[in-house]
Amino acid sequence: MKILLAILLSVLLGYFLGSLNFAIIVVRLMKGKDIRTMGSKNAGLTNTLRCCGKSCALLTLIGDLGKGVLAVWLSRLIALKLEAGIQPDNDVLYIGFIAGFFAIIGHIYPIYYNFKGGKGVLVGVSAFLIIEPRVFLALIIIFAVMLALSKYVSLASIIATAYCPLAIFLMSLIVDNNTFIRSIIYTLMSIPMAIVIIYMHRSNIERLKNGTESKFTFKSKAK
Repeated sequence: MKILLAILLSVLLGYFLGSLNFAIIVVRLMKGKDIRTMGSKNAGLTNTLRCCGKSCALLTLIGDLGKGVLAVWLSRLIALKLEAGIQPDNDVLYIGFIAGFFAIIGHIYPIYYNFKGGKGVLVGVSAFLIIEPRVFLALIIIFAVMLALSKYVSLASIIATAYCPLAIFLMSLIVDNNTFIRSIIYTLMSIPMAIVIIYMHRSNIERLKNGTESKFTFKSKAK
């Protein structure tokens, strides 16, 4: 019963916090516009940078990272208080995957913005800052290296996301010395997060194939 309550609360926290899309909020407050009608029409960091400049992009970055961190941290805290972890050591790592997944869903389909949001990359990455900081660091490094080599934000995001389940498995089994079964459970729980984010990049994948995907630059189109 305690585990079910913890899961329910993590679902609600994840979704409703995830639905706070800071690209939409920041651009509306600072520019009086809807980011979903500009550029690629994606309510995310890259489109915000290209269309509205560095100040809007920085605030979007802070907000979208923060909501993922907060969703997972609050869910873990609740699970610990309820003693709803996996016994015998009350391990609540599992709850972070649930909160993180629904934060991504909230970001993609926000209840506050007619279910039209972004692609969930920042939220997904930020969740791992609490779930497993070492995996978070690994994903950031992979993203940065791939971005430097390819100049494509979408390609770097897809590759880092695809690596995530493997990173979780290796970290749990080899570094943390968890059992094979528990490591597999954590890995399986991370896979839906990766699948959803990669699926949301399907149009980017098509443009990458066609050679029409825009390359990343720190220069914005904002006047």
